[in-house]
Amino acid sequence: MGSANTGQSAIEPSSDLSQLLTIMARLRTPEIGCPWDMKQSFETIAPYTIEEAYEVADAIARNDMGDLKDELGDLLLQVVFHARIAEEQHAFTFDDVVFAITEKLIRRHPHVFGAERDLAAEDVKQLWEKIKAEERKNKPAKIESILDNVPLALPALSRSEKIQKRAAQAGFDWPDVAGVIDKIREEIAELQSAKTKAETEEEFGDLLFSLVNYARRASIDPETALRKATEKFERRFRGVERRAAANGKAVEQSSLDELEAYWQAEKQPNADERKP
Repeated sequence: MGSANTGQSAIEPSSDLSQLLTIMARLRTPEIGCPWDMKQSFETIAPYTIEEAYEVADAIARNDMGDLKDELGDLLLQVVFHARIAEEQHAFTFDDVVFAITEKLIRRHPHVFGAERDLAAEDVKQLWEKIKAEERKNKPAKIESILDNVPLALPALSRSEKIQKRAAQAGFDWPDVAGVIDKIREEIAELQSAKTKAETEEEFGDLLFSLVNYARRASIDPETALRKATEKFERRFRGVERRAAANGKAVEQSSLDELEAYWQAEKQPNADERKP
């Protein structure tokens, strides 16, 4: 697509991607652009990129297709924004981004676009990991560890899982899930025996790390599991609030025995499961 036209002619909404590139270029053009957009850099935009990705995930979790459409547009804007800054620095263009991802998809799917055919799902997963490992080895930058290039900006649970997967691919893993369970029990005991805040924090972190390890072995996404648990708590607590209000009290005015009774009622299968 190349550099977009930055003239001051009228711009109308369009589903043509080139129009989005034109708008982004206009926003970044001195004298005719937006002062805020022109001030931005990779570093200042990165937090928005992460936020938009989470908002996409939230729309999916709520099964809100209208919101998902909007949030995917916001996420696409982040890609275009970063690509525009890179083009201004003569690093790469949006076309280069598109070429890179299409080339990667073709390379990582030889069972679709190449000679590999009729692979089972598990075989595809193993092939995928093998190809990614080869890609890491062939990168021009010096790779000192198989743990290199796991993004620091990932949520802690997700990064922990990825680090553990890398180590497991090198054979550094428990032979079976029983070892993971024993490790979790060990970490709980160490957490209980911690004496200082620093020790408690360290042992708590070790316990979380072990729980992520169990999730990995059980093919559970720890971020999704924790999000669902939080949503369940929120739903039930809102039910507790409704039950307290029905008895003429706020939660803060209710006794612990009353709150426990409300909580147990919310846990029943026939409890009001209205979303908050």
